[in-house]
Parts: sequence; structure tokens; C-alpha cells
Amino acid sequence: MKLNTLFLSIASLLSLSCAIAQRQNHIRLNQLGFYPGAEKVAVVVGAGEGTFQLHDAGSDQVVFTGNLSEERISALSSARTRIADFTSFGTPGRYFIRIGGLTDSPPFSIQQNVLKEVGAATMKAFYYQRASVDLPKNYAGIWSRKAGHPDNQVIIHPSAASAGRPAGTVISAPLGWYDAGDYNKYIVNSGISMGTILSAYEDFPKFFKRLNLNIPESSNDVPDILDEALWNLRWMLAMQDPKDGGVYNKLTNPEFDPLDAMPEQAKGVRYVVQKGTAATLDFAAVAAQAARVYSVYKKEFPGLADSCSTAAKRAWEWAKRNPAISYEQNVMNRQFEPKINTGGYGDHDFRDEFIWAAAELYTATGDESYLSTVNLFPDTNTPLPSWSQVRLLGYYTLLRSNYKGAAKARVEAKRLILKFADSLLAGTGQHPYKTVMGKSVRDFNWGSNSNAANQGIALIQAFLISKDPRYLRGALSNVDYLLGRNATGYCFVTGFGAKSPLNPHHRPSVADGIKKPIPGFLVGGPNPGMQDNCEGYPSKIPDEAYADVACSYASNEIAINWNAPAMYLINAVEALQNKLPK
Repeated sequence: MKLNTLFLSIASLLSLSCAIAQRQNHIRLNQLGFYPGAEKVAVVVGAGEGTFQLHDAGSDQVVFTGNLSEERISALSSARTRIADFTSFGTPGRYFIRIGGLTDSPPFSIQQNVLKEVGAATMKAFYYQRASVDLPKNYAGIWSRKAGHPDNQVIIHPSAASAGRPAGTVISAPLGWYDAGDYNKYIVNSGISMGTILSAYEDFPKFFKRLNLNIPESSNDVPDILDEALWNLRWMLAMQDPKDGGVYNKLTNPEFDPLDAMPEQAKGVRYVVQKGTAATLDFAAVAAQAARVYSVYKKEFPGLADSCSTAAKRAWEWAKRNPAISYEQNVMNRQFEPKINTGGYGDHDFRDEFIWAAAELYTATGDESYLSTVNLFPDTNTPLPSWSQVRLLGYYTLLRSNYKGAAKARVEAKRLILKFADSLLAGTGQHPYKTVMGKSVRDFNWGSNSNAANQGIALIQAFLISKDPRYLRGALSNVDYLLGRNATGYCFVTGFGAKSPLNPHHRPSVADGIKKPIPGFLVGGPNPGMQDNCEGYPSKIPDEAYADVACSYASNEIAINWNAPAMYLINAVEALQNKLPK
């Protein structure tokens, strides 16, 4: 324990030094690069009036000179920025920006398919989260590891007991993805993650059919994105009680494993814990969507689509009989042993889960009774998706439905999505970083980077509805935010860019003894709440409250529900690159 504390203290000091050094780099931009015909913007912090120069990275030759914009003042801090816009320059190559008196920008590319590698990596990251299987070198590279958590002898926790499965019953629920930096598996968080991944495939099937992830299933005739999603889907299906259709909230240890433990070293007793309305409805939504998506691959996966359809319907019926069972971990721990102190993902309002599940079941079956039993539009709000708020996922799915019974609902969903997208774009042009993300302090909370990604998805949906290029430009601005055009100067995806997280709160990345973190993970991002009480935060300012230290689970953890929207957004922009406006 003392060695672990010493390790974290040293890592904190090293990472703080890196953070301070990065803040001294005043030129913030997408560190990967730009498409030749699209907008190209860098943000300069603390510069005076003047010009900027674009240099060829190989020859140091000046290829473009432009004027810095008028000064912009942040509403969140004292930061003053200017915009360096070089959109009109589109010659493919490798470049950097130079401004007198400042450190040169990180080098970047201008080229087609500039986001291809990072887009694939954000999906390949799910492979590295696989439970119950070895990750060999030919697929995992230097991050190969032994299998952990076979989960073939999982105990029914007393909170989950039923007549058919009393407490202490042993079940098998292998496979699945580790949820975040820990080694547990949660249905609620898997729900939104799976819904986002399957939606990416539904919206851009041709693109994802070409995406090769180098995973064990890559040689088959199924798109790799669906092969990877299937690893988690099969675990989710095992989490449904075959007696009544209800779904357990999670499969977990009673306590989190040590931060320095590799998966194969974590051998504690595992439990499935309490059924709940949110988990069951999220399961119903995913199973219904999976029935639709995998029905095309009946030869490759015999019976899978039918099994998913049956499971979705049974889960829906359970939720109708049990419409208000919330997961209250503290209450549960006062009643049952052992106490469970891992992530709760507790929710109390299930209207959004009913909307999402109804939309998926209707779109999968055409049965209008699913829509008629819920209020699809309880108000005019369009809350940004999160694990506890999935209403927009239902609206996105309604847009994909071709059944006539949803015609009126589609009209209203389109109206609300376009209204929401317009609100996201409002004021972006005057924002200090010229991104959709970060216009309000409300953008910065636990997992703020997923807010940026989900804002981008909403804008992609608005573009698919309207073909208005303003929405696609706005979505690209949030990609630029995630990849470096932000107040911290970090590219928030591990393994990419000149300055990216080296010490994510992620047990394999901490414990494997490899300096480089596993690539393709989106870290949580700036969070002024700083709930981890970790030393190393360079600032309490909302858009700067990020620390690249392993103890910072409030800003530097990884999670599947953050990676999923990042994966969708980056790959959607890559798929739509030829439609991007200047």
C-alpha cells in the first residue's frame, strides 16, 4: 500500500510538471490536423495584435501568413484569446504555426482521412476492455495481458434473490467490457454505450464495414464494430433473469480492486446485484436495437437476433410490472451483506428510459403499442445524453424508423433536435475557443469530454436531418476541442497528439509497467468538482480543472460511456469529410 501511494505521488509530481509545461504552450489546436477543404483554426492564448505564420514542418519554409483576430475574453476565466484562421490554405502536408515570442505549435497534418487512425483507436479501445479473455500480442501489441474475471461462477447477491434464483445461487455471466478504470460491469452504463455504438453503425454502415480494428474476429464477414459490440452484448444477455425477464444492475466485486492490480491478479468473489427499472429498460432498448442490427447476420450468428428480440420484449414486460424500482445502494447496504461499494449508477426518473426502450422496440417490431404506452414528449426539452438521461437516443432512433405509425413523432423529434442544435451553435463564433463545447460552466462536470462528444452527435443528427453544413462545422469544432483546441492544451485521447494523457485512472494502464498508456481512450476532462481530492490539479477554473495523474478519477478516468460518443463523433466526421464546409 505504501509503495502504491509513493508511486502515485511521484506520478502526480511528474504529471503536474507536464501540465505546467503544456500551459506555457499558448497555441492550441487539433494536434492531429485538418481536412484540406474544411475549416482550420488555432487559438492563441495571451498574444497581442499581429500575424501568424504557417511553416512547412520539414523545410521550415513559410507557406501562409495571416492576421490574428481581435481579442476575445473568456467568461470562465481571465484568459484572453485570439483566433488564427488558415482555412483558405489547403495544401496537404505537415505543418506548424509560429508566432513571434511564443513556443511553436505542435506539428499537425493537412490531409484527407486525417482522423482515420484516431477514430479506429477509439473503437479498438473497447477490445482492451474485454473481460474473460487473453489479449495476445498480435492484437494487443505491447499491451497484451492475461485473461481476468472469467465470471463463470458469479453469486446471486441477497438483493437480487428471487424464488427461481435464491441468494447464493451461482450463475455464469462471462465476457463483457470493464466499465471504466475499474473491473466491474454495469448494465446502465453498458446501455448507453451500446446504444451509441450500434447507432454509429446504423447511421454510417458503409463506413464501418470498411473499418478494420485488428481484433480476433477481423477475418470474418461481420464488420469489426459489430464483432466488438457482440462481446458486450453476450454478457448483457446473461444478466437477464430467465425466470421473470428482469435485469440485474451490475456484476461486481463488493469493493473496487487495487489500482495497481492487473485483471488476472484481481480474483475476488463476484456478485450480480439487484434488478432495477433503469437497468431493465436500458437492456430492453439495447436488445431491441441489436435484434434489428444483427438480423442481417443470421448466417454468422444463428438465432442471435431472435434471442435479442425475445429478451427485449420480456424486459419491457418486467419494467411495466415494476416501473419504479430504483437502485439505492446505501439503502441496500443497510439490508444485505456483503455491502457493495462499487459504482452505483443510481437513477430515480425512468421516463427517459421508457422513451428510449419504446422507440427501439417499436422500430424493431413495428408494434405501435410500444409508443402508445409512453409519453414520448413529456416536455420540450432535449437533455444531452448521459448514463442517467437517454431520451435523445430514443429520438435519434425514431428518425431511423420507416414505419408510418411514427410519422408524427418523427416530425416532433426532428423539430426538437434542430432546435437543440441551433441552441448549441448560438454564440460559437464569439467563443474564446470557437467551439460549441465550453460556452457555459455547465459543460464542465464529471465526464465533461463526453458532453463535447454528445453535443457533436446531436449536431451530426441535425446535419443528417437538414443537410445544413453549419451543423457539421459545429460538430467538427468539438472534435477539435477534444484533440487539443481547449483551455488545457491537451489532446484528450490517449496515444495521440503532441500532448495527451500519460497517466489515466485506468487499472491496466497503471499496473502494466508500460510507460505509454493504452491508446484510444478518451479521459473524463476538466471537472471543477474535483471529487477525488487528488493533488495535482493546476487550476480550479472550470475549463482548466484537469490533472493528468492516476489518482484523478474525477478528471482523468476512462469510461466506456465516454469513449462511445467520442468514437461515434470522430468516425462520423471522418465518414462525412467530403461534405464539410469551410
